[in-house]
Amino acid sequence: MFSLDARLQSDTLFIGNLSLCRVLLMNDTRYPWCILVPQRNGIGEVFELTQQEQQQMWSESTLVAGVMQRLFDADKMNIATLGNVVRQLHVHVIVRKTDDDAWPAPVWGRHPALPYVPEQARAVTGQLAKALEEHWRA
Repeated sequence: MFSLDARLQSDTLFIGNLSLCRVLLMNDTRYPWCILVPQRNGIGEVFELTQQEQQQMWSESTLVAGVMQRLFDADKMNIATLGNVVRQLHVHVIVRKTDDDAWPAPVWGRHPALPYVPEQARAVTGQLAKALEEHWRA
């Protein structure tokens, strides 16, 4: 059974499961920011996935990035894997705007997170879930 890192669990809101990745929303209103986590235990690096899983992860990451770019009118999409704090492999998909709080610097460590209020969280996760509904795993 798949287990999500405790830090990812506490910092994010669940959106849905694609074929390989769990899709989460970072609980920070400063930036529309999804995190995709391949549902494979014990994986910390992209190269630890099979070739097919690597391709699937990239496909799912670009799918989510395209949806987010359209929904949130991004000036630039940032897609990254870091893993310096959370060892479990995960992909950040972040909407950037030239007037956001960190532009043009990276978002990490710039400002403390501004969590969504419940109504905002439901609205954003619902919007993303609906935009991706044909891709969710049954």
